[in-house]
Amino acid sequence: MQLVQTVLALALTLGILVTLHEYGHFWVARRCGVKVLRFSVGFGKPMFSWYDRHGTEFAIAAIPLGGYVKMLDEREGPVPEELRDQEFTSKPPSRRIAIAAAGPVANFLFAIAAYWLLSVVGFTTVAPIVGDVKPDSVAERMGLVEGMEIHEVDGRRVTSWRDINMRLLERAGEHGDVVLTVSDSGSRGELSTSLDGWRLNDDNPNPLGEFGIQPWRPAIPAVLDEISQGGAAEAAGLQSGDRVVAVDGEPVEDWFALVDIIQSSPASALVVTVEREGKRLDLRVTPELKTTDSGEEIGFVGAGVAQVSWPDEVLRDVRFGPLAAVPNAIGETWADTRLTLVAIKKMVTGLLSPTNLSGPITIARVAEASVSSGFEDFIRFLAYLSVSLGVLNLLPIPILDGGHIVYYTIEAIRRKPLSEQVQALGLRIGMVLILTLMVFALYNDLMRL
Repeated sequence: MQLVQTVLALALTLGILVTLHEYGHFWVARRCGVKVLRFSVGFGKPMFSWYDRHGTEFAIAAIPLGGYVKMLDEREGPVPEELRDQEFTSKPPSRRIAIAAAGPVANFLFAIAAYWLLSVVGFTTVAPIVGDVKPDSVAERMGLVEGMEIHEVDGRRVTSWRDINMRLLERAGEHGDVVLTVSDSGSRGELSTSLDGWRLNDDNPNPLGEFGIQPWRPAIPAVLDEISQGGAAEAAGLQSGDRVVAVDGEPVEDWFALVDIIQSSPASALVVTVEREGKRLDLRVTPELKTTDSGEEIGFVGAGVAQVSWPDEVLRDVRFGPLAAVPNAIGETWADTRLTLVAIKKMVTGLLSPTNLSGPITIARVAEASVSSGFEDFIRFLAYLSVSLGVLNLLPIPILDGGHIVYYTIEAIRRKPLSEQVQALGLRIGMVLILTLMVFALYNDLMRL
């Protein structure tokens, strides 16, 4: 069932983004007078197809990992004389550039629209209030202490830990100063320190944690909920609503202390003392051995924690009027664009490990998680992935939209196209680069399973 949900989430996510991207090409091609032969969502043999009054075939194909718009093009076959004025290469370079750029532009416009919708509908987020500060970390060096709320990173407004994570990711590997605007007990000020080449973990980057910040969280008692069928917790007789007070006779302070004990005790028998209906019971639990994505072996019992409400004073309602939401949405889209460009640069220069490159499996898993998390998370995920798709397609690599734009720009300057031999060589190089990236991304996906 989980696999089906993941596949459906991937198909939904890529289906939306690919359709938008290809519709951008399609819409502009039509307005530039180019005849569109086929609009396909997915690759391979069409499962469903139909034609419109212009003779364009619309198809949904079996492999939901992309799509394409096929236009009338003399390079792919003879063009009847009466249709020559609708042929792609007969159009001036400016129109071909517009058609090539329309797909990525559609991705950026979708992201702006998505962030505008979130800004107008509004959402509630947990204020980025500092909890524990790791000793000998960048955070401690700059003077962060528990209870401070972070408002800006390098002069850019942040409203959530997600925002801060993204800002810190941009600064990884740098040596300049990082500046945080914080408030503490009603007073507001700035803290700064040199990064000194601060780097992220290659295998499992966590900008916030590696910077030295543990977000503040309310005390969460070790009260169990969501006991998994067939798990170690159920086998031991643990029930939803049980409050764990001790393990092997040692008191348990909260849920996180219990998690630490269980994860550090794979395949080891534990005596768990719980309170149930006013009575104390001792139950013997043996955590199952589980291997994480990073290869670490931990204990796992198959029990969740009872939900705890966040105090009202740490919750922030974020909402904009329809007009004020426009610049905010553009700013969010630009922040995602900047982050994607910085991440590419850091991978190329070695400041960020290429192991962070993700393929369809990781996208599917994140998509399924975001769909399950709710409307806001799914829309944010779609917006960020749409921006990434737009940026990557604008890279000046032959076979991508950016590569075509470079060719057409050179043609406009030279007043004649590059030779077919040069274009064919560029196409082969582009295919090798893209296939290499795809294989590497898939390899990373498989290593995370």
